[in-house]
Amino acid sequence: MTELSGAIIVVFCLYVLLMLAIGWATSRYQKSASHYFLGDRSLKAWVTAVSSTASSESAWAVLGTVGLAYKDGLAALWFLPGCLLGYALNWFFLAERLRKHSLDTGAITLPDYFEFHFNDKTRVLRMLSVGIIFFSMMAYVAAQFTGIGKTFDAIFGIPHTVSIPVGGAIIIVYTMMGGFLAVAWTDFVQGLIMVAGLVVLAVVGFVHLGGFSGVAEQVNAASPETLQWMGGKPTAVFFGSMIGLLGIGLGYPGQPQVLNRYMAAKNKKVIETGVWIALGWGFLVYGSAILLGICGNALYPTLDDPEHLFPRAATDLLPTGLTAVVLTGVMAAIMSTVSALIIVATSSVAHDVYSKMINPNLTHEQIVRISRYTVLALGIGAMLISLMETRVIFWFVLLAWSALGSSFGPVILFSLYWKGVTREGAIAGMVTGFVTTVVWYHSGMKDVLYEMIPAFTLATLAVYVVSKLTAHKASATVTTNPERSE
Repeated sequence: MTELSGAIIVVFCLYVLLMLAIGWATSRYQKSASHYFLGDRSLKAWVTAVSSTASSESAWAVLGTVGLAYKDGLAALWFLPGCLLGYALNWFFLAERLRKHSLDTGAITLPDYFEFHFNDKTRVLRMLSVGIIFFSMMAYVAAQFTGIGKTFDAIFGIPHTVSIPVGGAIIIVYTMMGGFLAVAWTDFVQGLIMVAGLVVLAVVGFVHLGGFSGVAEQVNAASPETLQWMGGKPTAVFFGSMIGLLGIGLGYPGQPQVLNRYMAAKNKKVIETGVWIALGWGFLVYGSAILLGICGNALYPTLDDPEHLFPRAATDLLPTGLTAVVLTGVMAAIMSTVSALIIVATSSVAHDVYSKMINPNLTHEQIVRISRYTVLALGIGAMLISLMETRVIFWFVLLAWSALGSSFGPVILFSLYWKGVTREGAIAGMVTGFVTTVVWYHSGMKDVLYEMIPAFTLATLAVYVVSKLTAHKASATVTTNPERSE
C-alpha cells in the first residue's frame, strides 16, 4: 500500500501541475468578458465534444453509475440509452442553432440568451435564470466535492475534512487563472483520462472473472438478482426506475455547463464533427461503468458503499503505476465538472448580475478581476456545504440535474423551434420546472419516479399554455429568428 500511495502521489502531482499549467497558459488570453466566460468562441471539435460531455458527467459516471450498476445490476442498463439520447438531442437539435443564435445576438451566458431572445426589458428572465443556476450549481458542486472526499477515503483513509479543501483549492486556482478556456481544455484532458480509466478497469475486471461465462457464473452465485432484467424489483417499481433512467436524458438541453460549450464552438463544422466524438465518448464511459458495476458483485459481494467500487477494484486489480493513473481518473472526472460548474455560477454573479445590472461601466480588466474573486468565493462556499454532510453522489447530483434540465430545457427548445413562445411562457416554464423538481424530490415521490419526468412534462405544458394565453404580446416580446419554424 505504501508503494501504491507513493505512485498515486507522484501521478496526481504531475496531473495537478498539468492542470495548473493549462490555467497559466490560458490566463494570458483573458482580455474581456467574452474571453473569460466563453473562450472568445474559439473551441474546436475535439475540445468542444469531450469537454462538454466530461463537464456533464463527473463523479456520477465514475463513482455513481458504477455504484448504481452494482446495486441494480442489469436494470441499470437503461441509464446508457437515457444518456446517449440526451447527447443526441443536444447535438442534433440544439447545438448549432444555439451557437448561431448566441453569435448573432452577442450572448455569452444563458441568462444573456433568454433576455436577448425575449427582449425582456424587465430583467425578470435574467434574475430568475440566475437564481436557478446559482442554487443548482452550489448543490451540484457540493456533490462533486463529496466525491473527492469519498475517493480519498476509499484509497487512503483520508477524511473528507482534509481531502475536500485540498482538491477544491487546486480547482479554484486554475479556474481563477484561465477562466472558461482553462476549464474547457482541462475538461478535455480530464475527459480523456476518465474514459481511459473506466475502459481499462472494466475490461480488466471482466477478464479477471473469466469473460462472459465467468462473469455470469460468479455474479449469479454472489447475487442472483443482479443478472435479472428487473433486478429483483416488483414490476411497477422496475418500470418506474426504467422510465426515470431513460428520462435522465431530458436534462441535457437545460445544462448551462454543457450549453456554453456549443455557444463557444468556432463554427458549424465543429458541431457536425463533435456529435460523433461525444456519442462515442458517452458509449465507452457508461458502457464501461455499468459493466464494472455488474462485475463488482462477484469481485466484492459485501461492499458497504457501492460508490467505493471503482477505487477498490483499481487498487486490487491493476499494477501499481496503472492504478495510480486510473485512480487519477476519478479526480479528473470530479474536477472537470467542478470547474465547469464554478465558471457558470461565476458568470451568473459577475457578468449577469454585477456587470449587467449593478455596474455596466466596468472595464475588461475589472470584469476579469471580479470574476476571479467570485470563483474564489463560490468555490469556498461549495466546499463548506459539502463538509456539512456526506451524501449519496448519484441521487444528489440528479436533483440538481433535474432542477436545471426541467427549468431551462423546455424553454430552450421552444425558443429555438417555435416562434409562438412568449416571455411569460418562458417564465412560467422555468418556475414550474424548478418548483416541481424540489417538491417532487422532498415529497418522497422520487423513489417512485425520478423528478425529471414530471418536472419536464409540466414545464413543457406551462411554456405552451401560457404562451398561447399571452400570444397577443408575442410581437413585442419575442426577437425574430429566421431559423425558427412553426
